[in-house]
Amino acid sequence: MHLLHQRGPLHDLPDTPEAYDAVLADVVEQALARITPEGNLEHPDADDDIGDTSLGITSLLALAWQRSKEPRLPEAVRRGVAFHLRERVHREDNPGYPNLRVRDSGLPYARYVLQAGAHPIGDWPSTVWALLQAVDVLDAADGLLDDGQRAALLEVAHGYWRWLTEATFFNPQEAGNQAIGCVVGGLMLARHLPAGQGEPVRSRALAMYTDEIRARRVRDRGALLPPEHGGAYDNNYGPISLSFLAQAHRVSGEDMFAEDGDALARYLDARLTTGGYDNGGPRYSEQHSAFESVLGLRYFGERVGSDLGRYRGDSRWARYAVGADGGIDGHFAFMLVWQIQDTSRWHRTPSAATVRHQLRSGTVSVAFDDRMTPSLVEAAGTYYLPAAVRRRHGFGPVTDGFLLCRPMGRVRVRDARAEGLAAKLVTKPVVGPDHVLRHVRSLYVTDGTRLWVTVAVERLDGAPYLLSGMPYAADDGDRVRRTGEGGDVVAAGALRLTHPAAQGPDHFDARAELTQEQAAFALAADPRGYGDPDEGWRHLVSSTALEADPAPGAPENLHVFAVRYGPGGPFAPAFDQGEEGLTVRTEAFTAVVGEVAGDAHGDPVLALRV
Repeated sequence: MHLLHQRGPLHDLPDTPEAYDAVLADVVEQALARITPEGNLEHPDADDDIGDTSLGITSLLALAWQRSKEPRLPEAVRRGVAFHLRERVHREDNPGYPNLRVRDSGLPYARYVLQAGAHPIGDWPSTVWALLQAVDVLDAADGLLDDGQRAALLEVAHGYWRWLTEATFFNPQEAGNQAIGCVVGGLMLARHLPAGQGEPVRSRALAMYTDEIRARRVRDRGALLPPEHGGAYDNNYGPISLSFLAQAHRVSGEDMFAEDGDALARYLDARLTTGGYDNGGPRYSEQHSAFESVLGLRYFGERVGSDLGRYRGDSRWARYAVGADGGIDGHFAFMLVWQIQDTSRWHRTPSAATVRHQLRSGTVSVAFDDRMTPSLVEAAGTYYLPAAVRRRHGFGPVTDGFLLCRPMGRVRVRDARAEGLAAKLVTKPVVGPDHVLRHVRSLYVTDGTRLWVTVAVERLDGAPYLLSGMPYAADDGDRVRRTGEGGDVVAAGALRLTHPAAQGPDHFDARAELTQEQAAFALAADPRGYGDPDEGWRHLVSSTALEADPAPGAPENLHVFAVRYGPGGPFAPAFDQGEEGLTVRTEAFTAVVGEVAGDAHGDPVLALRV
């Protein structure tokens, strides 16, 4: 089976003016064939997330007219605006909506579902999206709307802003992408209002970003990130937040949006594999967005100098939101408008910077979590997630069923490079069931094709092994295929691929036709769309796992484990303990891992040579 949402890299989409003109021409033909006598442009099967969709397609028609002067478009735009103003602007409170601060305000808002009381919880983001579609139409209104229609649309847009910031609690879903989108709407709206009204709206938007979003950023892997559905980063919505930050910077010029976007971009770059696969999030751990993220990935990829467009998007939504039949939906159309207007271009080469939470070279990458335990390993086109044993998740030595990877002190890191090799040494103090403090030294070395992992720890009792990941997915052209096979992996000691003996939702067998996200939601407190898959996954008891026995020939006082991911011949590393530390010799490199005490500052010492 293939993962549903992670498909082709977004930077593979043509982004020339001619390519975008072709996209708009396609939209025009679909829209003109669909528009009803009343001016409705909604997809006929649309149900939820509907409040902004007809106006979204209208905004694309307005942009197409500005670029092509297609004579059929002005009338369609006017009819589309009239339909939205007449049929999709609601002023009576939606029954059951729980986030009002002012009842019966009479201010306009958009509904997530048209039927009164059907699903009111989605009205806040739907109103943000409708505000953004409206300001895009206003931006392109010259020559299209008469004074009366323009004034009516501006009045509604201003009312949307007031409903979002006065009549309701701000950002009630604690969703960073929605909140930043609201700020963008205020900044864009302010440019259309008279000076006496516009400047207060702009000031309020900037203050809300500072006080309600920036002040509540969440720290993960050394970065401060806008909070997303109660977590730090979501694989679907994180890149969308990046697009909103890009637009906020484009329309305001305020440095804080660029600074926060740079931080989010570098964080995303450090966790994203070379192949574009990623996993994890408090809302959707595997679902990937597509056209909604192009602006942010391209804009900030150019700013930070990295190939963020390798992110595998859902190519079914490559250019715009679609219904089940592939027809345009109109939801989030503003993101297509903005990426067309933006002049940045894809940066297509990896960043050369050394970063703490990633080791990346060629087709190999290791992303490290906040505790410097691998969160995702990529080698030879296969992706390995942390395995689970007795409710503990990670990569590391296991003794008597106890995984030694949770640090009990400062985790120290040393990077090194030598003649095409890149290496990272992680030294981590840990405590096992025997209450003895040990130091796990994990050395990761890659030549861009293969990954060598060597782990040394003070000698353990029993029959320890190295938990070396759960093979989960593999590249398959423009798709990612689920796998339960070990991939191209060898170890100095015996290597085995094990599967859970027990059954049930808290035991994940990678051979099953089940995705990590599906399994995580099954363990979460709430169902998909409401639950937190990251929280659910933490309840996993056991999983498929690669287990490597200790390497032969290690110093008497140490257990050393050695694993190679990727192609190659025989693997027989040698180890020596000397005055300078532990020497590791493989077929490709020699590394000297310094003593646990480290240098004069206590930092680990690493020497690497071919």
